[in-house]
Amino acid sequence: MRACTETVEQGLYTRPPYTLSREDSEHPLILVCEHASRFIPAQLNDLGLSAEAAREHIAWDIGALALAQRLSDTLGVTLLAANYSRLLVDLNRPRHAPDSIPGQSEIYQVPGNRDLDETTREYRRQCLFKPFHTRLQTLIDQRIAQGRPVRVVGIHSFTPIYYGQPRLLDVGVLYGQANDYAQRLLDGLGRHPLKVAGNQPYKIDPLGDMTVPVHGDARGLEAVLIEVRNDLLRTPEAVARWAGYLAPLL
Repeated sequence: MRACTETVEQGLYTRPPYTLSREDSEHPLILVCEHASRFIPAQLNDLGLSAEAAREHIAWDIGALALAQRLSDTLGVTLLAANYSRLLVDLNRPRHAPDSIPGQSEIYQVPGNRDLDETTREYRRQCLFKPFHTRLQTLIDQRIAQGRPVRVVGIHSFTPIYYGQPRLLDVGVLYGQANDYAQRLLDGLGRHPLKVAGNQPYKIDPLGDMTVPVHGDARGLEAVLIEVRNDLLRTPEAVARWAGYLAPLL
């Protein structure tokens, strides 16, 4: 019998939990890409998913990292990006949200997440969730201590088909308290031939979201999530086009 501090996943998370780019940027913006990677340690056998499902939107936000990197390059801004799949632990969910470590994601069962003991769940949080959010908090703390303005923007993508239903939206701006900043983004995006909406295809929920409520709204900072439909981010040219839409507005 394993001791209470042991888990079968002990030692699996050897890759750094995040990649931090342009840490010393003087720009007020901090970009965050919580669902940047679909990486799952080989020993976990893709959590029992088929190879096709493990490449799908349930494992990561397809195209989001490419867009975040392009924006970081274009604007010279800090980017904090996750190095593990959201299926191991979702960095944009509170620790104890029901879908933080999902046994099912959309239409896909995730066998490797079912019946996990609490020791293993906490191990994932300590290895992956805590370092990411501690680093983001520290970045914000340092800038505030220096008297610098701070904005936090999460870069996400969403699937064009959800539970069998098409989504016609091109891009959404999700926000809680940052009404003026979000409206500026919505107005700017609306000047292009795009289907744009606020708080679609999702809404910010303090019980179900992490980045905007915790690192933005709770600290009185401008914070939003950008959601681009992932079939619009499948080529370098498409990513460059979206960076062109967003960079002047952020």
